[in-house]
Amino acid sequence: MSKLTPPHGNGPLNPLLAPEAERQGALQRAGALRQVPMSSREVSDLLMLAMGAYTPLTGFMGEADWRGCCLDMKTADGLFWPIPITLSCDSDLADGITVGEEVALVDEAGTVFGILEVAEKYAIEKAFECTHVYRTTDIAHAGVEKVMRQGAVNLAGPVTALNEGHYAESYPVLYYRPEDTRALFQAQGWSTVAAFQTRNPMHRSHEYLAKIAVEICDGLLIHQVLGALKSGDIPADVRVASIDALVANYFVPGTVIQAGYPIEMRYAGPREALLHAVFRQNFGCSHLVVGRDHAGLGDYYGPLDAHHIFDQIDKGSMEIQPLKIDITFHCFKCGGMATARTCPHGEEDRLNISGTRLREMFANGEQIPVEFSRPEVLNVLRAYYDDMK
Repeated sequence: MSKLTPPHGNGPLNPLLAPEAERQGALQRAGALRQVPMSSREVSDLLMLAMGAYTPLTGFMGEADWRGCCLDMKTADGLFWPIPITLSCDSDLADGITVGEEVALVDEAGTVFGILEVAEKYAIEKAFECTHVYRTTDIAHAGVEKVMRQGAVNLAGPVTALNEGHYAESYPVLYYRPEDTRALFQAQGWSTVAAFQTRNPMHRSHEYLAKIAVEICDGLLIHQVLGALKSGDIPADVRVASIDALVANYFVPGTVIQAGYPIEMRYAGPREALLHAVFRQNFGCSHLVVGRDHAGLGDYYGPLDAHHIFDQIDKGSMEIQPLKIDITFHCFKCGGMATARTCPHGEEDRLNISGTRLREMFANGEQIPVEFSRPEVLNVLRAYYDDMK
């Protein structure tokens, strides 16, 4: 019997990808159905449903679930879920679709990714969703802008996924489904596992957070975002190579597994930290590292808002627990990495470390101090930036 944290909702994993033997026939059937185009974010959500990362969801949310998730982070039947998972289309397309009809879900290139049995159609209150989920309606916020660009109507119902996109082929040693990571953790003998979310190469601050997690748990899952990012972010293959270099040289063998997953970031700050926790539980993790400005963007959220939100949800909302770690930095007087909880010295003695600042130093040709990033990591990143010139 597994000692790992159970999937969200305490039932079995619920991957929605059709068995391989059934996919060809379903794809042929989908060819005769009305097509509903998906945005890149909706494709990423469908892929998360396909792999079982969004267990126990069975498809795209109806109006009661959508409204409940926005208002109090619960579906109509009481399941904790912090961000609605929805599919939109324009009014003209929705008007031609009848409840009970099957439609083919396609990406922008027309590739079929799944079949939706339409159980419900409802108008979207976009400002309502953005106010509750993102805490802003400012379209300069990347997540808000995507909601505002959605069609006017949401389609809801159960989904059968027929395609996992390019991820399994593009990242054959990185693309692990929840059933895969659970098997890996069990093979390692781990019962407690901390997830470390990243969409950046890991600098010394990240390394410090990760090693705190290894001290607390049996193992660490470094979980890379493989879906669409924002302009200026470093490609996944470069991030993977830099993290491989870090783990090989600075972590004890057998304490870290690196994996990737196909979500597209929403940059919803505190709410997204909760969503990251929910689906990391499905991957088998018992803890989620929550650092500074988790899943944040600009100044829309306070640096520790993602910490505070875990204290505001009902007890028992999910099994996974946050590892809330204060802002980290290198202290020259302490002679190493520290946080405000462990370092008594002032700002003048501290080197603040961030991925944004690291990218700036590369862009400006600045000398990068050893306190900022490991030389093996810098070698990988330097080769990438040299190729960009």
